[in-house]
Amino acid sequence: MEAQGFWENAEAAQSLMKEKTALQNSIASWESLNKASEDLSVMLELSSEEGGEALAADIDAGMQKLAHDVDSSELELMLADENDRLNAILTIHPGAGGTESQDWAEMLLRMYLRWAERRGFRTDVIDSLPGEEAGLKSVTVEVTGRNAFGYLKAEAGVHRLVRISPFDANKRRHTSFASVFVYPEVEDDVKIEIDEKDLRIDTYRSSGAGGQHVNKTSSAIRITHIPTGIVVQCQDERSQFKNKDKAFKVLRSRLYDLEIKKKEAERDKINSEKKDIAWGSQIRSYVFMPYQMVKDHRTGREVGNINAVMDGDIDGFIEAYLLGRRAQPGEKDVDE
Repeated sequence: MEAQGFWENAEAAQSLMKEKTALQNSIASWESLNKASEDLSVMLELSSEEGGEALAADIDAGMQKLAHDVDSSELELMLADENDRLNAILTIHPGAGGTESQDWAEMLLRMYLRWAERRGFRTDVIDSLPGEEAGLKSVTVEVTGRNAFGYLKAEAGVHRLVRISPFDANKRRHTSFASVFVYPEVEDDVKIEIDEKDLRIDTYRSSGAGGQHVNKTSSAIRITHIPTGIVVQCQDERSQFKNKDKAFKVLRSRLYDLEIKKKEAERDKINSEKKDIAWGSQIRSYVFMPYQMVKDHRTGREVGNINAVMDGDIDGFIEAYLLGRRAQPGEKDVDE
């Protein structure tokens, strides 16, 4: 950072700064785990001495915390994909079922907001369409925090609810569905850098209007961008310099448009991987009646304390999903 010219290329400098921060966070995490381990070793030595029984409770609590922190660090090491470190955009859509499924969508929103709060992530509801009676017809949330997308990608898919509907006067049991879609938040600005080595620039005589001058001089410009095959040309101006300047503007616009379309195509591909919001396509079921259980159908993980789950305690499901992906790297995700 102190090297001469480091900040001349702002984009490269920012990229290096992000990499530096990530490395510093990893080092700090390891140092914290190492210190906690050393402290516990000292406490264990003291407990072997006379009167050391009083440390038993502290040692037990310390061991549990260290085990949890080690598991969390191992989980972060699994988040090695390029987009995992990014913030996340989370969208929830209710399935068929009217007010009941719309209420379910709002319940899921609360669950994710509480989960983000537990992790110290910032959340911003950037778009929300309320239901006519209750719940939500759709909602989009920005989740800002380290590895937000890496964690939340485990939640993409259809979520199923089974309960006695509070909106049914006959108190019948209802099954509702809602889809959760998660994608990484990327920068909207597309910076176009054109390498001169990727260009073939040809000059030729103009053939359009402009009198004798444009026909006698090679003022027209044709630029070919070799990597993409894009060809632009300009012959409107008498000056070769002005034609070249205009041609470059057109080329930048064409390349900008190409990058935008690539991003849209990538998002469309992710969208196409979502399943129908209906029976048989769910990744997880939340059963309130006739018993209480949350089951992830991809990993088989089951939890009986459904209230804790709805209050944001979903790390166990996320960890099981990521562990499953690591154990079977050659297989596609179940929800894809």
